[in-house]
Amino acid sequence: MTIQTLQRAYGLVVMTSPSHLVKSLGENDLFEYLNIIELSGITKKHIKETKRALEKYLDYVKWKIDKPRSLAYFNKLHGKFSIAYYKKQMYQIMKFLKHYSVEWIKHIKLPSDPDYTPKRVTEEDITKTIDYFKGNDYYKRFKAIILLGATSGLRPSELYSLTLNDINIDNRTIYVRHDPKTNHTTKSGKSRITFFNEQAKVALINYLEVFDNGMRLKTLFSENTIQNAFQNAPLNVKHLRKAFSQTWTRKGGDTGVKKILMGHSLKNDIDLMHYNYQSEEDLKKIYDKVMNNKEITS
Repeated sequence: MTIQTLQRAYGLVVMTSPSHLVKSLGENDLFEYLNIIELSGITKKHIKETKRALEKYLDYVKWKIDKPRSLAYFNKLHGKFSIAYYKKQMYQIMKFLKHYSVEWIKHIKLPSDPDYTPKRVTEEDITKTIDYFKGNDYYKRFKAIILLGATSGLRPSELYSLTLNDINIDNRTIYVRHDPKTNHTTKSGKSRITFFNEQAKVALINYLEVFDNGMRLKTLFSENTIQNAFQNAPLNVKHLRKAFSQTWTRKGGDTGVKKILMGHSLKNDIDLMHYNYQSEEDLKKIYDKVMNNKEITS
C-alpha cells in the first residue's frame, strides 16, 4: 500500500517513513468524540474534565497523534503528578486514542495502585471537625454536611449535588439519583436510597431554617465553598464516608446492607444480585438498629 493510499484511506499525515504515522486532529474531532461519550450518560462536569485532560494532551502534541511526543507527555505526567492523577488522566487519553484506532496505545500499561491504608476515623475526629467551625457564619451548614455525610455514607459528589427534593426529612431518607441530565450521577450508574440519623436530622433542620434566608445560598452544599472551608479542618468531606463505613462495621452492621446503602458495585456479589432483596422499609429498620442510636457529642 502506497503512502498516498494510506493518506486517502485514513487521513494520515506521514512523517519521515510509512512506519511512522501521525494522525492530525482538529477541534471538530474532539467535539465529535465528546458528543459520543456524552451519550453514555456521563455528567457535564465529567465531560468538562475529560475535555480539559484531552486538550492539554493535544496541545502538547500539537494536535498530531505522534507516538514519540505522546510518550514524552505521558512521562511528564508520570514524573510530575501522583499515580492516582496520572492514571485518571491516562485513562481518558487512552480511551480517546483507542477511539481513533491508534494501535500503539494498547501496549501502554498503567502502574499498579500504591499500597493504601485507609485513615481511621473516630467519633472524636468528627467532633473536632464540627468544633473547628464553631463561630463561623456558616457553622450550621458545615455541621449539617458533617453529620449527614458521617451517618449516610454518601460520596462527596453526592453530597454536593443534593437538593431539597432529594431529602425526606421526616423519614430521614435520602434519594440518591442517577440522572446525568440534571448533573446527578452515582458511581454505579444506579439510583439508590440511604438514611441519616436523628442527630443529623436536627442539624439539617437547623441549617434549613437559615438556608436562603439572608445567607444568599443557592445550593445546599456548594462544592467549591465546602472544599475551601475544609482545607485545614481535622477531616475533609471524603473522610465522612469512611466514618460511616467504619462505624457500621464496628457496630456489627450487615456488610451486604452497607454495600447497598453506600452504592458499592454488586456485580460480584451473587447473594445481593440474585437472592437478598430488601425493601426501603427493610433497609430503614436495619439502618436504625445500627446507626440511629449513634450520637456524636459536640
